[in-house]
Amino acid sequence: MKNLTKIMTEITQLTSNIETNYPDLYRTLDEEPITIPNQQHPDINDKVLHDYLTGLKQILKSFIETHHANNLKKS
Repeated sequence: MKNLTKIMTEITQLTSNIETNYPDLYRTLDEEPITIPNQQHPDINDKVLHDYLTGLKQILKSFIETHHANNLKKS
C-alpha cells in the first residue's frame, strides 16, 4: 500500500507541476493516448500506476525538449 500511495503522490505532484508550469501541455493530456486506458474496466495496481507515471514523465520530457528546441530556433 505504501508503494501505491507513493506513486499516487508522485502523479499528483507531477500533474500539478505540469498544470502550473506547462499549461499548454496540461491541456493536451486528455488527448494523449498514453493517458487513455485500452480496456473498458482496467485493473488499477502499482504497475499500472507506475507505467502511467513513467508515461507522464516521458511526455513532459519530450515537451520540454521540443519546446526548448523551438525556442532556440526562434532566437
